[in-house]
Amino acid sequence: MTKVFPNGASSSLTDATQTVLTVWKKSMLLNCEGFTVFDANGNLAYRVDNYLAGNKAQILLMDATGNPLFTIRRKRLSLADSWVVYEGESGVNPRFSARKQMNLLKSKCLARIVEGSWSGMGMCTYEIEGCYGKRCCAVYDEKRRIVAEIKRKEAAGGMSFGMDVFRLVVQPQIDTTVAMALLVLLDQMFGSSSTP
Repeated sequence: MTKVFPNGASSSLTDATQTVLTVWKKSMLLNCEGFTVFDANGNLAYRVDNYLAGNKAQILLMDATGNPLFTIRRKRLSLADSWVVYEGESGVNPRFSARKQMNLLKSKCLARIVEGSWSGMGMCTYEIEGCYGKRCCAVYDEKRRIVAEIKRKEAAGGMSFGMDVFRLVVQPQIDTTVAMALLVLLDQMFGSSSTP
């Protein structure tokens, strides 16, 4: 069986300019939905486990030991598809708010993310473009620099992992944990688990 994560010999995937994570769209727990994320050495870096598979309204991003890093909640009763990201499990003072771009025919933008809440909305903090279904997305910051990318992952020998295993390439201008939260947001908006 092909390894999902890179081995130690490929440590060149992590250098001073970027961090590359291998994302596996599979929970470590039975009967759960989520992600298992490895660093370049094959060590567990992040987990996303949705213990209530029917509940898509709240997702928890955890570190390797299960400590909560971000809680991602879908806003109910909003005119646009909106999500709020809180640090830890607090549910107080959102760190980010995200909106799914509704008119995909006229824009390459999939989602817009602002610091805090939309009510105190200033300039967009991050904008995500591309196609999540094809695992080909770029996250831009307010200066239009690419700060993170989602890319397909190929196995040794040219074999394909399919869409359940892919790479998250994170530049130093963005925290890796924030990039992971944005990836979870995209999956909630456009993944197979999302509702139309």
